[in-house]
Amino acid sequence: MITTHSAKRATNLSLSVDVLKQAKQLGINISQVCDAHLREIVRLEQARRWRNEHAGFINAYNETIENEGLPLDEWKSF
Repeated sequence: MITTHSAKRATNLSLSVDVLKQAKQLGINISQVCDAHLREIVRLEQARRWRNEHAGFINAYNETIENEGLPLDEWKSF
């Protein structure tokens, strides 16, 4: 999966002092880690909301498949 990153913008964060100190001692790029983690949280939330918004259609589709089988299933050769 190719990920393109948008422009960056400075922001203020409040982080636990002990973890921040350890991360700096370990040479961890805090901005990069925060950006990557927030990106993943946003992706998961968008997926959750999409599933919720389309739950009715998904349930109806699954019910149709359960009752009628897959379209063109009778021509399947495997």
